[in-house]
Amino acid sequence: MEYQTITYEVADDIAVITLNRAEKMNALTTQMRAEVAHAATQGGKEARVVVLTGAGRAFCSGQDLGDRATAGNVDMERTLRDEYAPMLRAIVNCPVPTIAAVNGPAAGAGANLALAADVVFATESAYFMQAFTRIGLIPDAGGTYTLPRQMGMAKAMGAALFADKISARQADDWGMIWEAVPDAEFDAHWRAKAAHLASGPTAAYASAKRVVRATWENSFEEQLTLEAQEQGICGKSRDFKEGVLAFTEKRTASFEGR
Repeated sequence: MEYQTITYEVADDIAVITLNRAEKMNALTTQMRAEVAHAATQGGKEARVVVLTGAGRAFCSGQDLGDRATAGNVDMERTLRDEYAPMLRAIVNCPVPTIAAVNGPAAGAGANLALAADVVFATESAYFMQAFTRIGLIPDAGGTYTLPRQMGMAKAMGAALFADKISARQADDWGMIWEAVPDAEFDAHWRAKAAHLASGPTAAYASAKRVVRATWENSFEEQLTLEAQEQGICGKSRDFKEGVLAFTEKRTASFEGR
């Protein structure tokens, strides 16, 4: 696919997807959703970590309302089912760790796109906003799934109903994201974290993602069984042997790419 609304670069086992409509605060269009889905899938094949970030001063302002003929005629259900869902699945089901590097405001579907990643870093000047009720809608793009799990029901309901801005620092304090980072340090910080994951045990990361995400559907006993199964696989891997040997030899482990 030839990308028109994003850029996609792979270097040092890190795939960086940049939403590239800075003049529109990286608002999402049909084309952009398809391109992000494609790039996230490619990144899962070509790299050991995938990073999603934005060009310019914003991460993503959400749906580009100008991308619709008229608000009254758009089929919201079809758009969410056929355009948003594939993009979000490509990120959530990516076999390698995914990072959202939120470089500025993330609103509406843009906020929930970021929250679909495994780990979210945000500049301290950034904010998240469930802007949907301001135009008579409900949170979508997976927000009704991720928000209660990340923030708790009380905070999630307030975010959904009031549509207030949530600063990156608040998001960090509430457990909504992994870390708020001073603006001047942001780029170097997320790149260092991405490099750390890219040099780590990729297969173990994939197992960890499967097991942690499964906890919402499993009983305690089912989760114990799944843990044992996945740990059994990890315990037979070359990475486990290398990790133990490196620990005993007091050196940095050299993990396989897959």
